[in-house]
Amino acid sequence: MTSPVAPPTSPSKPRRRTRLIGTVIALLAMVALGWLAWHLTHRPAAEGAGGPGMGGPGGPGGPGGGGGPGGPGGGRRGATTVGVATAETANLPVTLDALGTVTAAATTTVRPQVSGILQKVLFKEGQLVKAGQVLAQIDPRQFEMALLQATGQRQRDEAQLENARLTLERYRTLLTQDSIARQDVDTQAALVKQLEGTVMTDRAAEGTARLNLGYTKVVAPITGRVGLRVVDVGNLVTSGDTNGLAVITQQSPIDVEFAIPQDRVPDIMGRVATGASLAAQAYDRTRTDVLATGRFAALDNQVDTATGTVMAKARFDNDRMTLFPSQFVNVRLEMRTIQNAVLVPVTALRHGSTGDFVWVLNNDRTVSMRTVTRGQATVDKVQIATGLKVGEKVITEGADRLKDGAAVVLPGDKPKAGGQGARGQHRRGQAGQGASDSATAQSGPPTGANTAPAATPDVAPGAVATDASKMRRHRTDGSTPEREMPEGGGHSAPSAADGRSTAPGVGRTTEQPAAAR
Repeated sequence: MTSPVAPPTSPSKPRRRTRLIGTVIALLAMVALGWLAWHLTHRPAAEGAGGPGMGGPGGPGGPGGGGGPGGPGGGRRGATTVGVATAETANLPVTLDALGTVTAAATTTVRPQVSGILQKVLFKEGQLVKAGQVLAQIDPRQFEMALLQATGQRQRDEAQLENARLTLERYRTLLTQDSIARQDVDTQAALVKQLEGTVMTDRAAEGTARLNLGYTKVVAPITGRVGLRVVDVGNLVTSGDTNGLAVITQQSPIDVEFAIPQDRVPDIMGRVATGASLAAQAYDRTRTDVLATGRFAALDNQVDTATGTVMAKARFDNDRMTLFPSQFVNVRLEMRTIQNAVLVPVTALRHGSTGDFVWVLNNDRTVSMRTVTRGQATVDKVQIATGLKVGEKVITEGADRLKDGAAVVLPGDKPKAGGQGARGQHRRGQAGQGASDSATAQSGPPTGANTAPAATPDVAPGAVATDASKMRRHRTDGSTPEREMPEGGGHSAPSAADGRSTAPGVGRTTEQPAAAR
């Protein structure tokens, strides 16, 4: 009979306790790190924000209490350095900027109008050609023969017509003498009209043959720049060829097509309705160089529903050939000019819950928020229609940290003599006192003088120093260092050698004039 086996102890409780302890340790570590980070972040501000009551006795140049050891007084702690600009008046051109594409005023594909063998090519690729200039020559021999044939047919029919007219005159003479029947006269008159129609047809055929012969010389239909050659000499060209011989684009004048927002269409239409000529300028892609100057030409008759814009066109003379077809340019259309507009930098204008506003710099180096009305704007300037006068200064930089009535500092302002000056005076006083003590220690006490230490300043009666070995200590509030009282309390007699006396009831050592020494 086997004895029952005891159930194994479950390790869940120790593991749970271990997890709990680890969690507590992690939380404590996170709290410690957070406290350390807060302490390191706020310690400089706490040390720099010295109050008026924390100062010590006045230095050589003025009273104490100007600031703590970390900064120039608490009153200037909230001042923000800002950039300013002055509102000025100028003539503001109202413009419309858009991205445009250069398009040729006319583009023509030169195609032959008759079929034949290409004998000559009389142009160079990329050459500027004029309208009517011969570009190519097609073999004209078959067309010359066709012209001769049409001319011969016309001459033969004209001779028959002349004979028929003479016969008709004779018949009419005989008719007056009752020597011929009227029917014969009418038949001859009909024959004359028939031959006149035949001659007219012959003349048309002759004209067609002459035109075909002229089409063997391919001429430029417009003035422009011819492109690359498509067909070489010796090839058979036909009138139905879609490629043609070459492509000519008219570049002077030239057009620029650009899209304008539909909200600006009424302004443009209103200006055009008054007969105004809107100037247009074409800039390069960096908006630094003006490529050409032209005029507004036309506006499309419908809005593109996909983009909410309307296509417009401006025409440029392009005498210097600075614009090239399919080139991207920046177009600036001048709508009108606002005379004597109040302008400020764009960075000065801000928008809040109450609308547009600016920060105005007051004479006492404080700022005030003022609501204004925005007008037209350029790349770097904006018009203030109402709310601001010429000559007032506005904040352009550092406005994110401002409040109404806050004090500000300009980049050119010098820091006022606050805690820094007091601290410097305390340092100079400390250095002077240390030098005096050093001189006294080197010379030693004179004969017959009291060798007890001199009374230290700012020690009330009955106060006893806890450490006699310390000859100097610093206050934590940044005031002038003081020397400790000698152990045992009491006020020692002033030293006759250093010429200092103790003020009654206070224990402060004061300098005596040189004559008293």
